[in-house]
Amino acid sequence: MQSYTMELQGKTLTLETGRLAKQANGAVLVRYGDTVVLVTATASDEPREGVDFFPMTVDYEERHYAVGRIPGGFIKREGRPTERAILGCRLTDRALRPLFPKGFRNSVHIVSTVLSMDQDCPPESLSIIGASAALSISKIPFDGPVAAVIVGLIDGEPVVYPDQAQLQQSDLHLMLAGTKDAVMMVEAGAQEISREDVLKCIEAGHEGIKEIVALEEQMVNDWGTEKMEVPEAELPAQMAEEVEPAIKEGISEALQIADKQEREDRLAAFKNEIVENYLEKYPENEAELAKVFEKVLKETLREMVINQELRADGRKPKEIRPITCEASVLPRTHGSAIFTRGQTQVLSICTLSALRDVQIIDGLGLEESKRFMHHYNFPPYSVGEAGFMRGPGRREIGHGALAERALEPVVPSEDEFPYTVRLVSEVLESNGSTSMGSVCSSSMAMMDTGVPVKRAVGGIAMGLIKEEDDVVILSDIQGVEDFLGDMDFKVAGTEQGITALQMDIKIKGISREILQEALEQADIGYKYILNEMNEVISEPRPELSPNAPRMIRLQIPVDKIRDVIGPGGKMINKIIADTGVDIDIEPDGRVFIASVDPEGGQKAKETIENLVKEIEPGEIYMGKVTRIERYGAFVELLPGQEGLLHISNLDHHRVDKTEDVLSLGDEVEVKVLDIDDRGRIDLSRKALLKKPAGSGDGGGGRPPRGRGKPGS
Repeated sequence: MQSYTMELQGKTLTLETGRLAKQANGAVLVRYGDTVVLVTATASDEPREGVDFFPMTVDYEERHYAVGRIPGGFIKREGRPTERAILGCRLTDRALRPLFPKGFRNSVHIVSTVLSMDQDCPPESLSIIGASAALSISKIPFDGPVAAVIVGLIDGEPVVYPDQAQLQQSDLHLMLAGTKDAVMMVEAGAQEISREDVLKCIEAGHEGIKEIVALEEQMVNDWGTEKMEVPEAELPAQMAEEVEPAIKEGISEALQIADKQEREDRLAAFKNEIVENYLEKYPENEAELAKVFEKVLKETLREMVINQELRADGRKPKEIRPITCEASVLPRTHGSAIFTRGQTQVLSICTLSALRDVQIIDGLGLEESKRFMHHYNFPPYSVGEAGFMRGPGRREIGHGALAERALEPVVPSEDEFPYTVRLVSEVLESNGSTSMGSVCSSSMAMMDTGVPVKRAVGGIAMGLIKEEDDVVILSDIQGVEDFLGDMDFKVAGTEQGITALQMDIKIKGISREILQEALEQADIGYKYILNEMNEVISEPRPELSPNAPRMIRLQIPVDKIRDVIGPGGKMINKIIADTGVDIDIEPDGRVFIASVDPEGGQKAKETIENLVKEIEPGEIYMGKVTRIERYGAFVELLPGQEGLLHISNLDHHRVDKTEDVLSLGDEVEVKVLDIDDRGRIDLSRKALLKKPAGSGDGGGGRPPRGRGKPGS
């Protein structure tokens, strides 16, 4: 066993190997502060048959014991990964995948297990560091090392690896991964910051990455082993020389068809035609013929962009597809909008509910619930396919979280807007950047609902074609440009600044200059899209949707909460049943009443106000007789509060039997005479009646106060 350490922002980062999980191809224990993550890397000995992609799987395993908890629910063990765990998988995968050799088809499995967690030291970046180190010392071919850091922006200055207290003050939460030479992956949420601040934080983070990579390199020098050979899959030279020139012109023509489905159908038909034409001459090379076609397709698209600045659908590099926007498209939802950009179309629906409908989070973080949610659905029909719908996968969760991060900075706080807000984006058509389409449609849907958002949020996806020193950045990429290009860089923001970033690349890093140019071009692009959105809806509706619940807020004394809830929830459940509202009571005495029916909401408000009202001597109430005794009647003045109307205080004349004057259920006007030190209330009906002329007190005075039987 050997460990390697360095100081990083006042804490010790340690990489250890040789002690745990020794049968994996590579295993590294990463510790930073009190967060400990075990990362293993294992590869199959033989390539997987029949696949034309790199089969790598990343599993990010959260264990509740890492924070001293037992999982909630009936089954007291970890089950399906949390949303945070799935996002952790995606971060690790995206940082590593570009650094494996082309043509490598052996299965690779990365497992990151969070064993201990210090909230000031998030484990996601340690997963990337540990995976890189484990791969680098193993026999698995990997062009690393790579490292990751978290960067905040506090008072305009970058802070690498901020703690929780600093993150609360930060305008940025940036996860950055890269090699010592270039940036590989960016994931960020921000409070409307400038692109200059983004670049400043990326530069600061990359300096931290270089230090961590140097530590990994020490480990590789001591523990590195010989790498597996990756056989180069060379196409038969004679066949390639003959086929490539013959198909280039046809592919170029097909690529310039603007409609996605028509273009793909033409390319597929042309591919089948080419394979059939050459099979007679090359009967053993059907798979190789298909590969020649894919190679020429990629080269042709890239040459068109580099040499002619012409894209697959005929656009110029900075040109954005036609945009149409619609709001209020569904009659019974709280708010809805459709955003269409070219052949990408997203329908978003906004729903408001009471705070009791917050999402409960059973994970390793400090967050226990959240009141703002964005969910993203990607059905097969959106790309013209027949398939299965079995719940959200990693892609859906990742895209939904990115849009949620982009929108959250403009959502009003709970104090300003005490609702749970849920957005659902339904992808109806997909041809590039549906996640940014869902940002745009969701922003409009919230405005359509009447949610008082600060500003509209738009988003755009940028692409990159890079051949040696020739670089072209593409605005608003479509599917084929994402698939055959070198970068997918998503930027979302408002007129005031950037709210979210996500960058994935397929090459070995990009420079600061390319990042800066991409950000500048993205800024122009998403602001153009915002202008198109504002033509349809530019600010929140002045009133909430008539289908949405109205929220009434009250503040009651903390010691009165139990009176509103009642024994076993009897009182609050009765109010809900009688009025049809939803009621949430916070421990600090805040009460939230949600009701679509204004009358029901007002009735519930009055009931609660009466429950907590302090009854004072001298006040007059119209009460209800709830119980009749020989010595008088009990009258309910307010819900849950009743007093005794003694028989001597029923009338000015003598009353022999309570039933002679009152019946059960009667409404009677009474005056509060006194409240004793035990809270018992004395009432009088007599005090409100006109005294007959020449009469006495009519009752001969009142006997001593008691409860139960007379004289008790």
